Parts: sequence; C-alpha cells; structure tokens
Amino acid sequence: MEKQSSYTYDIIQVCLLAGKVMLQNGGETYRVEDTMTRIADACGAINSNSYVTPTGIFFSLEGPELSTQLIRISERTTDLDKVTKVNSISRRISSGDLSIQDAHIELDRLDKMTERYTFPKQLIAAAIASGCFLIMFQGSWNDFLPAVIAGGGGFFSVNFFNRLVPVKFFSEFLASFVIGLLAVLFVSTGLGEQLDKIIIGSVMPLVPGLLITNAVRDLMAGHLISGLSKGAEAFLTAFAIGAGIALVVSFL
Repeated sequence: MEKQSSYTYDIIQVCLLAGKVMLQNGGETYRVEDTMTRIADACGAINSNSYVTPTGIFFSLEGPELSTQLIRISERTTDLDKVTKVNSISRRISSGDLSIQDAHIELDRLDKMTERYTFPKQLIAAAIASGCFLIMFQGSWNDFLPAVIAGGGGFFSVNFFNRLVPVKFFSEFLASFVIGLLAVLFVSTGLGEQLDKIIIGSVMPLVPGLLITNAVRDLMAGHLISGLSKGAEAFLTAFAIGAGIALVVSFL
C-alpha cells in the first residue's frame, strides 16, 4: 500500500512538473491538460483530473485515496522549444521508453534550464526584426536603421523597466514611450522620414502575438476562463503600447 501511494505521488509530481514547464513557456491550456492526462494514463492512473488556469494547476488522481495537489504559476515567458521537449517526454512515457523516475529527472532539468539565447542576442534579433517589419509594412529603406535603433531601444527598455518595476503594464508603457521618443527624434532631425512606419515596425517585438493566439485557441477549445484571462492580458499589453505611443504623439 505504501509503495502504491509512493508511485501515485511520483505520477502527480511528474504531471504537475510537465504542466508547469509547458504553461510557463507559452503552452496552451488545453494542451497542458491533455499532456498531463496522457502521462497519467500511460502510468496506469486512468481516473485523473486536471484543471489549468494561467496562474495555477490543479491535478488529482482518484483511487483508494483521493490525492490532489496544486502548483502556482507566477512567471510566464515564451520558449516553445521547452513545450516541444515536454511533448517529446510525454510521448516517450506513453510508448514505455521512459520510466516515471527518469521522466521526473528530465523534466526537472528542463525546468531549471536557462534561456538558450542571451539577452544581447535577443536584443539584436528584436532590433533587426523591427527593421524587417518596417519594410513588410511598406516603409522606406531610409527608415530601416531608425526602426532598428528604436525597436532595439524599446526591447532593451521593456527588460530594464521590468527589473525596476515588476509590473508588466508599466514596463511596456514606458518602453513604447521610449520608442515614440526615438521615432520622433529621428524624424525631427531628418534621419527618418515616415514616423508612423517607424513606430509600427519598432513596437512589433512588444506585441503579444502568442498570447492572443493562445487566448483564441483556448476559447475555441472551451476553456473560457483561461481564454478570457489571456485575452485580458493581451488587451492590457496592447493598451500599454498604444498609450505610450499616444502620449508621445499628443505632444507633437
């Protein structure tokens, strides 16, 4: 009985850890629940129940003794590579190629893994992407460099302000304000031509594209609470970006 209870505890820990890694790194709510259920089923725990929200995961196993645990999700980022690796671990468990103990070790290592790309690399990528977005929106090549600088400055600002004030809304608002100031500075000094195109290209790295996509997919899958909460978070981000730009433009 004690051995069975220990095995049940291991199953719950692996399922919660898998769900945590996926949810913290951009996985959709329905995908998190499906992965946890598949892992539990593969381990012989057929009567499993999971309830996932953007801020927490509830998971329970029914048996001789009902066992339920909760894990809190306080930080979320985007790393779809980790989501893919959790799916791979889940499939290996289902096929019998990975034991529950080894799966816990691999998931724990994956959870503690730091970002694959350093901040300077992310900054360069965001800056170049800003210039490319400007061209995609039919901007002038003369504005490519201003968009690169403004986009890089905005991406640097959102990370800098987020460390000073750990409130996502204010960091995004201040970052978009910086982008607006840089764009106006380039146009006023003659280094830039189209103010609107520079601003649009520069704010694109801040736009919550994945969050909007996940909100829609969760709503379509019937996860109304998660879909609405993610949609609200995406709306606040969009509002913060728009408010920061509007504040700069209002002084023109």
